[in-house]
Amino acid sequence: MDLDRKKSLKKGFLICVLIGTASLFTGCGFRQYERVEQTEGAGAEMTAVIEIQIDQTGTQTENAQDGIRSETVMETEKKADADSVTMLFAGDIYLSEYVLDAYQRAGGISGVLDAGYRQEIQDADFFFANEEFPFSDRGEAAADKQYTFRLPVERVAIFQELGIEGVTLANNHALDYGRTALLDTCETLDQAGIQHTGAGENLEAAMQPAVFTASGAKIAVVGATRVIPQADWAAGTSWTGMLSAYDPSTLISQVRALSQSGAYQAVIAYLHWGIERDETPQDYQRTMGKQLIDAGADLVIGAHPHVLQGIEYYQGKPIVYSLGNFIFGSSIPRTALLKVTWTGEASPVLTLLPGTSASGYTQILTDESKRNEFFQYMEGISEGIRLESDGTVKSLE
Repeated sequence: MDLDRKKSLKKGFLICVLIGTASLFTGCGFRQYERVEQTEGAGAEMTAVIEIQIDQTGTQTENAQDGIRSETVMETEKKADADSVTMLFAGDIYLSEYVLDAYQRAGGISGVLDAGYRQEIQDADFFFANEEFPFSDRGEAAADKQYTFRLPVERVAIFQELGIEGVTLANNHALDYGRTALLDTCETLDQAGIQHTGAGENLEAAMQPAVFTASGAKIAVVGATRVIPQADWAAGTSWTGMLSAYDPSTLISQVRALSQSGAYQAVIAYLHWGIERDETPQDYQRTMGKQLIDAGADLVIGAHPHVLQGIEYYQGKPIVYSLGNFIFGSSIPRTALLKVTWTGEASPVLTLLPGTSASGYTQILTDESKRNEFFQYMEGISEGIRLESDGTVKSLE
């Protein structure tokens, strides 16, 4: 499905958002967000282990209840021309002032994302990313937090123009403006036809995967975070929040339930984890990535460090530790889209589409020498892989 058609189909959803929220938000002013730099600041967010305890609201390790509610999972379905399914994954996306300025100057999405990346999105079956902010006009900024992000609900139109069809909300910014703003985000995305996972009105909702169907194959993506500023951001049985992975048992149980259900040809775990600006995965990332694959995940993807981290294979399945920032602040020296193609094989084919970003404008690398430099860099921070000249990832296992 081409990008213009995506925008056309989703435009109706946006109208519903605007009409539906006009009365809801009457009298609520827009908060002017501050100019933010790309760096959030090392140590600005909590990255140490938090003991998750949620009194009278259930615990983070409560029963997953199989984690599958097919009647409530909105599925995105497309028909592919071949027997393969191709998904694109991006790291962190935040529509910062730099991005909005670039959008405004160009009069549209061409100021934010170049034609090369837009073509890749058009050609893919689905595009999924980490949404590093809430869509809302309500709520109060979290106290004692260095960076708080929020966008008005009408800005979801930019996601539609980007061709985004699914996001994880499990991160350290989804609750920047409280639970009301998080629920506004879920409703806005629903009405815009964009799936979401990793956060919701309670733990059961936060555990629900985004489900995509193409060429007769169903693919489930479940999001979780191991970076939250305080323990009560974790969802409970009657507590709005996100799926926390400080204790990974609930996430692991969910992945196992999805994998063993027989309903999905592939199960993907998308984690918010790691240390900001650190290109090396933490020991717990390596351990948890392998635990998730042992539980049945076919692919593990990460974000949060704002920089790229390496790739490795375990039991023949890939772990992509961090995709860094994709659309975010003033400068992203290295970024990439991860192209994932299933052709019925046990392990998907991965291809890195390298790029760079400045002043809110992200573009794909086309210069051969710069592409080769990028691939050499990725090989250097990865374990047991080789990158072909087209960006295809080869396991050396």
